[in-house]
Amino acid sequence: MLLVITTLPRPIIYMIILSLAFLLTLWVRRFIHRFISKSSLHLKVDPTKYNFIKNAASLIIFSLALFFIIYSVPELRSLGTTLLASAGIATAVLAFASQAALSNIISGIFIVIFKPFRVDDMIRLEGDKAGVVEDITLRHTVIRDFQNQRIIVPNAVISDQTIINAHIGDERMKRQVFFGISYDSNIDKAFQIITEEAEKHPFFLDGRSPEEKASGTPAVKCRVIGFGDSSVNLRADVWSNSPEESWEIFCDLNKSVKERFDKEGIEIPFPYRTVVYKTDLPKNG
Repeated sequence: MLLVITTLPRPIIYMIILSLAFLLTLWVRRFIHRFISKSSLHLKVDPTKYNFIKNAASLIIFSLALFFIIYSVPELRSLGTTLLASAGIATAVLAFASQAALSNIISGIFIVIFKPFRVDDMIRLEGDKAGVVEDITLRHTVIRDFQNQRIIVPNAVISDQTIINAHIGDERMKRQVFFGISYDSNIDKAFQIITEEAEKHPFFLDGRSPEEKASGTPAVKCRVIGFGDSSVNLRADVWSNSPEESWEIFCDLNKSVKERFDKEGIEIPFPYRTVVYKTDLPKNG
């Protein structure tokens, strides 16, 4: 087949090369279009924003075909070599200049493929940056924090970080709620109050497995986790269906348990300070 082509007149060979380049361009553009269109469902962005990728692929293919045609003509071979060398230098310069942008684009594509987080996921980054993913582009990720501010993180940066995703997989969340009671207070009574207030909350979820239910494990696990200077430190593990509901039940429990403690004589200690005035000290002699 190759021998037959090489015996054809040069104009026909050039037409075949251009035709093959055209067909390859159509295939590459269709492949890129399908990939970007599918990815846009996860990115929630307009796929037409990335037409430059298809256009760039077409330009590269036709440029290579043109260089090949020029290089195959003996009279133009020196010109083709010069153009190819110039193109190589220009490509190296552009590649170096756009290294960060290309890294962000590749990282954005990896985010779409492997889905460590998606739009509307609640995530936490290193450095206590947290919020809801609002948008993912091929360059950066936009996170709306809990003060309604936007955190713009380049994809290459966020891809290298350890991310806590509250919505990936199982969205249920176990919230640990901490309380401190005085040493004179009844611990079992405190446990009873915490359990009752948690179980009557509308966002409470019984997160026990069937085995735990069969063994009688309580739905709200309360434990003594240590002893402070003036308090016995307690912790309650409370389940809910989502991170948002978990935050609501955490705040509501702090209020309702405090009110029940006050009503039923469970003291929440606070620091005492004794002040001694110098005039009250006995005089020497």
